[in-house]
Amino acid sequence: MFRIISAKALTKLRTEAITARGEATRSSEAVADARAETNRLRASLARAEGELAVLRAQSYLDAEDRVALRTLLRTVRKQAGDRDKVAVLFRRGQLHSLHDSTQAAEAAAEAEGAPAAGWVCVPGDAPPPTTPDVSWAVRMFRVQGER
Repeated sequence: MFRIISAKALTKLRTEAITARGEATRSSEAVADARAETNRLRASLARAEGELAVLRAQSYLDAEDRVALRTLLRTVRKQAGDRDKVAVLFRRGQLHSLHDSTQAAEAAAEAEGAPAAGWVCVPGDAPPPTTPDVSWAVRMFRVQGER
């Protein structure tokens, strides 16, 4: 069956078809942009989850270091009633050993290959440096008697 339409109606239908094609193209582009944004957000989420896992692991290590440090300090307190400070040697930000003096800690590190000139002074209230460029650090801690 054929339908006869006027030229005016045909022109109007063609104009509407062109408009519809343009809207479809814009919609396809919007969908592609939304997909790209979704993929970018998924990658960001995966990266953030990975960073969270690393930070949690570091937090657990820090807690373990604090427990080990407390245990070592308790041992030093019991063994040395006349001392009021102990030198704690850190290697790459991790607890390495305890010593009677800064010089003894530096000597122990040098015995394990630390350069004689690669030392960092850490104030008593600051955390030890954890950057990869600081291999060794010594920090003095005050020792209090057992109560």
